[in-house]
Amino acid sequence: MDSFSDNKSTKAPRSRVDNLVRAAFVILGVFVGFSLLSWWKGDSPPPPALITKAVVVLSGSSNVTGIVTFYQSEFRGPVTVRGELKNLDSNALRGFHVHHAGDLTNGCLSAGAHYNPFGKTHGAPTDKARHVGDLGNIQTNGAGEATFTIKDSQLSLNGPLSILGRAIVVHAGTDDLGKGGNEESLKTGNAGGRAACGVIGISS
Repeated sequence: MDSFSDNKSTKAPRSRVDNLVRAAFVILGVFVGFSLLSWWKGDSPPPPALITKAVVVLSGSSNVTGIVTFYQSEFRGPVTVRGELKNLDSNALRGFHVHHAGDLTNGCLSAGAHYNPFGKTHGAPTDKARHVGDLGNIQTNGAGEATFTIKDSQLSLNGPLSILGRAIVVHAGTDDLGKGGNEESLKTGNAGGRAACGVIGISS
């Protein structure tokens, strides 16, 4: 009789534990179901809006001025760069890069080095080994003006590698595209001083 009573008393707590476990699974299932329903109905936060256009106004210690506009139609698509610059040297190639920082408190010098999130050496826009910010040279005409269009697959206005808030710099010399045969060539392309710069911002 005593043995029967002990066996019965041990079964009762186990039954209660089983019921609690079942109840916990039911509550979890209801929570997951409501979460999925909310996601399906679109109650979750929307993805970030695609930034399709940005602009930079260039100026500096020289007389070089200009406006450069950036366009991107798809999140992972290429960026088209269109620019019009004035007061450059006539019939010249001038280095043109995205630099790491948008800090112009000390003029163009405080914009830092070329934008290089992958730690590569300097190169031409068509090279596999290049900085993301390496856009090569722009060609001026006899009046020292440049009108250009560049299409680049490494630049982006969106995502973690966005160039928004960074600086564009036009250099006083020609970029040797990393082919100069010295250490500085692999860093800056020996493009010389910084003639003009500006911070890239979202365009309305």
